[in-house]
Amino acid sequence: MKRLQKDALLITICLAQFMVILDISIVNVALPKIHESLGFSDTGLQWVVNAYTLTFAGFLMLAGRATDLLPRRQVFLIGVGLFAAASLGCALADGQGVLIGARAIQGFGAAVISAASLAIVTGNFKEGSERNRALGLWAAMGGVGGSAGVLLGGALTQGFDWPAIFVINIPVGIAVLLTGRRVIPIEDAVARERQL
Repeated sequence: MKRLQKDALLITICLAQFMVILDISIVNVALPKIHESLGFSDTGLQWVVNAYTLTFAGFLMLAGRATDLLPRRQVFLIGVGLFAAASLGCALADGQGVLIGARAIQGFGAAVISAASLAIVTGNFKEGSERNRALGLWAAMGGVGGSAGVLLGGALTQGFDWPAIFVINIPVGIAVLLTGRRVIPIEDAVARERQL
């Protein structure tokens, strides 16, 4: 794989990871507006955050195993598509149950994205400085996404209302899907390669 292709691959993977972490912090800023708009109780409101984080953490190991059994590219693209679709569901939610359900689906999609993106990085960058650099940038998306979520959450909620914090994921998700189809190499499942 040429250097330019690897850079495009890394940018795509990092953008997906940024989107996953962004969604954890961006919601916290919009909680008062969501509370007001959908009439959540104080304890019910916490499920807007928990539905995402619990499904994300709960399905991370399963998603990692899926990247062994299925082609990484396919798993990654399914995760991104699911995350973007669930983001649309969150933005259109007109009730508490719909929002919490869509957040849970988002969390599942986020687990798939994180596991598959890490597998793609380790599988496509040579061990040593190249892989270390790629993993460092991938991990840095956690800090960048977390801090950007606070800033974007405030700006979007004040400027456009709370559904905007979910709408922002849709164009990012579409961009990742389109570029991912072009730059992520098509490979067999890792488990199948090990058996051969």
